[in-house]
Amino acid sequence: MDRTIDYGNLMHAAMRGLIRKVLSDVQAKGLPGEHHFFITFDTMHPDVEIADWLSDRYPGEMTVVMQHWYDNLDVGTDGFSVTLNFGDSPEPLYIPFDALRTFVDPSVEFGLHFKSQDGDAPAAQMIEIDDEDPMSDTAPDAGKKDAEIVSLDKFRK
Repeated sequence: MDRTIDYGNLMHAAMRGLIRKVLSDVQAKGLPGEHHFFITFDTMHPDVEIADWLSDRYPGEMTVVMQHWYDNLDVGTDGFSVTLNFGDSPEPLYIPFDALRTFVDPSVEFGLHFKSQDGDAPAAQMIEIDDEDPMSDTAPDAGKKDAEIVSLDKFRK
């Protein structure tokens, strides 16, 4: 009997549970202080629900920001839905937790990166966050209240 403990999948489930808990708290109480999230997800995941124009524009992965303006956040067991504003156009999104690639809260230098290695079980890992403002290179108008799509290359090793 070759039985092993699948630490990769256990960590994966625990980290997605952490994100679920954080988003559930935000749903109930709002974003505290300066917290905000960069959330990157696989737009081709079969359960992702986004507008056609967004999936056409981002045919592999997309990063959204939850900060000043978001609406209708609803966190479920398998994913969450939220309405974000894309250039004065509110768009509802549904993102399954299994579609997440990164979850970053730069206000407290916290980040998770989910990856698969050569078809193996997905693994989660902490990512390092720079001390400098993560929006400085990507958002000249940081006071803007719309959702913004940013690249997380800065956060990747």
